[in-house]
Amino acid sequence: MSAFFKTRLTNLLASAGITVDGTQPWDIRVHDDRFYRRVLIEAHLGIGESYMDGWWDCDALDEFFFRVLRARLDSKVSRLPRMMNNLAGRMLNLQNPLRAYTVAETHYNIGNDLYETMLDRHMMYSCAYWNNAIDLDQAQENKLRLVFDKLMVKPGMKLLDIGCGWGGATKFAAEHYGAEVTGLTVSSEQVKLARQRCEGLPVEIELMDYRNVTGRFDRIYSIGMFEHVGHKNYRQYFEIVQNSLNPDGLFLLHTIGSNRTGTNTDKWTSKYIFPNSMLPSANHITCAAEGLLIMEDWHSFGHDYYRTLKAWNDNIVAKREHLAQNYDERFFRMWHYYLLSAAGSFRARNVQLWQILYSVNGIEGELRVAR
Repeated sequence: MSAFFKTRLTNLLASAGITVDGTQPWDIRVHDDRFYRRVLIEAHLGIGESYMDGWWDCDALDEFFFRVLRARLDSKVSRLPRMMNNLAGRMLNLQNPLRAYTVAETHYNIGNDLYETMLDRHMMYSCAYWNNAIDLDQAQENKLRLVFDKLMVKPGMKLLDIGCGWGGATKFAAEHYGAEVTGLTVSSEQVKLARQRCEGLPVEIELMDYRNVTGRFDRIYSIGMFEHVGHKNYRQYFEIVQNSLNPDGLFLLHTIGSNRTGTNTDKWTSKYIFPNSMLPSANHITCAAEGLLIMEDWHSFGHDYYRTLKAWNDNIVAKREHLAQNYDERFFRMWHYYLLSAAGSFRARNVQLWQILYSVNGIEGELRVAR
């Protein structure tokens, strides 16, 4: 039976141009023959955990996943894990208020030292905008200017940042656009560092779930947080945004997007990286916002996330020896797998990156949205 699994998976990989024990950077080296059965039965959970366990290696994981996903090999292994995950997402509200802080404990609170090493100087943990950028710092600043230029932010405006992270966007809006900003996050570690970084600026950082926000704002933006909202809460999310905006207000949603309308994320990502997360589809978003806000612009630049993830991984590799004081070998294997499998997925256009601009009542006159 083990020979059957080995032959089956080897042939599948060969159809994508990947050779077991080959010489190309995207070829894989298998150290444990249990790998073949585990991948075919457990799909992404199996391939991810077996990598963490050291059962296989690859010199260029992003290239490997690019080829796997372009050949749609993910649809040719067991669909049972995906079906069970989607069933749970349909039956349960995995992102209800009682679960809102779970992802912070699992992911965002694991260590500010890790994120300070990995991210740019603004500490933006979301897709950068690489148009004419020479490095990650410039690409992330490009993204911030893109967001606030699309929102047409003016001095004195009151802004709400839903999912403010370590305060990079809040700080930038206050310093460069003269705005007063309230930032929300469910991570206690992010709150500590964001408050330090924004000290002396007209910025308030709150440890708060978005469902508890009060007050009204001229502009609202959410950068890389919508992936934690969940399909059962999308309508409520847009209702909260609408109720929190002034009549002439604008809202910008920056989110990863799925090509398929599902109800949960894959099992490996949910278990090890982002518990209770899921990627919205275009259908999810348009249905949730319909009748509440008017869409003014939809901007897609998913390939930029490929470059962003590669830059983050390069930063981790460069400082790995320093980080090894606090993180073990299994963690690094998990983290590289996370960053580079995601990079391959964006390069394959298996997932997307969207910025969507909304108004409350429709923008009067000609609109030229920043690019």
